[in-house]
Amino acid sequence: QVQLVESGGGLVQAGGSLRLSCAASGRTSSVYFMGWFRQAPGQEREFVGAIRWSDGDTYYPDSVRGRFTLSRDNAENTIALQMNSLKFEDTAVYYCAAQSERVSPSDPLWYYYWGQGTQVTVSS
Repeated sequence: QVQLVESGGGLVQAGGSLRLSCAASGRTSSVYFMGWFRQAPGQEREFVGAIRWSDGDTYYPDSVRGRFTLSRDNAENTIALQMNSLKFEDTAVYYCAAQSERVSPSDPLWYYYWGQGTQVTVSS
């Protein structure tokens, strides 16, 4: 089992920044990708980024590329999602997830472990 805990959500104005963190514990040696997803009311869950734990390679969709940056802290066993130039449409609950299947960093169906989510609200 892998346990994931997100933190760092909040309310910001459009154009502002937030930094989300995800702390992992448990059987973390089995994790290949760690990803971030978001879900707005009435919308399907959307991929916003993933990082390969072994080497730190990152993957982003076009919607956030250049604005969002993933990083890892091996000593603390955490990943961070730095979000800059936030837009109103970035408003959602953001979830951290872990995948061991080595198949796809962007498909939520391959992620077996999920955090509880943290709310990000961007005012316009």
